Amino acid sequence: MSGHNKWSKIKRQKGIEDAKKGQIYTKLTKEIIMAAREAGDDVENNFKLKLAIQKARESSMPKDNIERAIERGAKGNEGAILEELTLEGFGPSGTAILVDTISDNRNRIVQEIRNVFNKMGGTMGSAGSVAWLFDKKGIITIDSEDKDPDEVTLQAIDAGAEDVKIEDGTIEIYTKPTELEMVKKALEAKKLPAASAELSKIPKTAIDVDEKAAIQTLKMLERMEELDDVQKVYSNVNFTDKVLEKFESGDYE
Repeated sequence: MSGHNKWSKIKRQKGIEDAKKGQIYTKLTKEIIMAAREAGDDVENNFKLKLAIQKARESSMPKDNIERAIERGAKGNEGAILEELTLEGFGPSGTAILVDTISDNRNRIVQEIRNVFNKMGGTMGSAGSVAWLFDKKGIITIDSEDKDPDEVTLQAIDAGAEDVKIEDGTIEIYTKPTELEMVKKALEAKKLPAASAELSKIPKTAIDVDEKAAIQTLKMLERMEELDDVQKVYSNVNFTDKVLEKFESGDYE
């Protein structure tokens, strides 16, 4: 899970930069529309919508934008032409890549993802080719400042968490997808508010690759995330701190 943790932090940092350009708002709008279309606009009874709204607020998305997206999804207007699609493939050294998308043009996004794979040393896979290597999980992140990590871990397990990881000033709590809201509420009742909560796909086993392949995989993931129709990307690579530092600094060939 460590590879996921570290890459997620980079994505969150880049998300702040994207928000300045407005790109992240496009992605968040689609996510809200799809959640509202799927289960209605009642936030209390639509946890997927609640998560999407929370992410939008964390990215400082204007309230009016959020409300318009909810309305569009609930009424089935624009939401009716949007489609969720997960694409799969192989990156450098056979690394597994999953790409979650929401698009109004299936052929376009499939071709765009295929182009990224082909241009960056990867191969587009068929449905199911790598999805089996990942598990769906809920992830709750808590700021560990002024908290006893061991005590938080015990409380999280008691609340129903499956696993807990402590790293770089944060405590990441893993749950079954269907129990994310339950665990989150239980932790909040214990005065442990979540800095973020999301549904994600975690590699069952993270693999180690050489530095060149790791950097190339990160570049591929970043290129895919730059596409408007891409919501999330996942890899089974265990990225080392050294590789991540090089990637963030741009100090690589």
